[in-house]
Amino acid sequence: MCVTDPSPMTSSPPTMKDVASAAGVSKALVSIVFRGAPGASEATREHVFKVAADLGYRANRTASLLKLRRTKHLGVTMQVRSSFHAELVEAIQEAADDAGYKIVLSTVTPTHDEQRAVETLLEFRCESLILLGSGLPGPSLDALARTLPVVLVGRRAGLATLDVVRSADDVGQQRAVDHLVQQGHTRIAHVDGGRGVISADRRRGYRTAMRRHRLGPQAVILPGGPTEQDGWQAAGELLGLDPVPTAVTAFNDQCALGVISRLSTVGWSVPADFSVTGYDDAPFARLATVDLTTVSQDAAAQSRRAVRAAVERLEGLREQPDETVLMPRLVVRGTTGPAPTSARGARAR
Repeated sequence: MCVTDPSPMTSSPPTMKDVASAAGVSKALVSIVFRGAPGASEATREHVFKVAADLGYRANRTASLLKLRRTKHLGVTMQVRSSFHAELVEAIQEAADDAGYKIVLSTVTPTHDEQRAVETLLEFRCESLILLGSGLPGPSLDALARTLPVVLVGRRAGLATLDVVRSADDVGQQRAVDHLVQQGHTRIAHVDGGRGVISADRRRGYRTAMRRHRLGPQAVILPGGPTEQDGWQAAGELLGLDPVPTAVTAFNDQCALGVISRLSTVGWSVPADFSVTGYDDAPFARLATVDLTTVSQDAAAQSRRAVRAAVERLEGLREQPDETVLMPRLVVRGTTGPAPTSARGARAR
């Protein structure tokens, strides 16, 4: 027997007034929070968003846009130090131009976190947000997506309130390991990307591939991050392992570049002595002086789909959010080769 509460059948959807009453604040303050305008503390914003989510309140964005003069602004957050994000933004700009929209950029830096970047975009009355590689927690993303269309690029979210456009990161990392195994490598390490969903997916892909090749007991995961400095530091730990691995899959291309730089300082040759793979296929990875074997996520395709998702929601062409998962491909270049046959432990020391 299924017992349901009959009240939703007779009561109307919660309003902004209901949210204000439940949150113990004025309707004007709730309006400020939902519009992202100045005048509310961070604690108040979080409280109002949580109450709204608990009540099942969903802002009527179409009605709001009819009342206001359309800006046709798509807000985009990006990691300012990420060359891959720069490539995504370039393609987003082109797709937005084609759709008749403008983009507003808000950067994420060590002194300007993602929450502040989002608030800046809301203050510019952006009609939709495209978040690149967002690190915001699920509840924050869910609350944000209840006020305007949100497109998450580059990571999964497991939420029904926002659009997702991403690459299958676990599959991409598996393809990197498969390639190294085909080259005869059995001692393959992975430099992690730190905390976050993207790192977790790539880490899982590495472990899955190592187990599939019956190399699970030899799997080594080193702490790292998204920068060259992170790769440099991880390579220091790599050189201290006994036995030293013959190959490494790095979290991204910048991290891989740091690994290669550290190896070169101790006289190691890539790929003759050691093979390295990156991830993202950033523009610098294609330079002849770098020639990095890496995993391509097809930045242009992700960007086009992200803009299309935002525009479809804003123009009323689609009401329900959707998830698009693209299959990555391995791009083999000059930083990987056959596993060396000679022992190199003494040389590493």
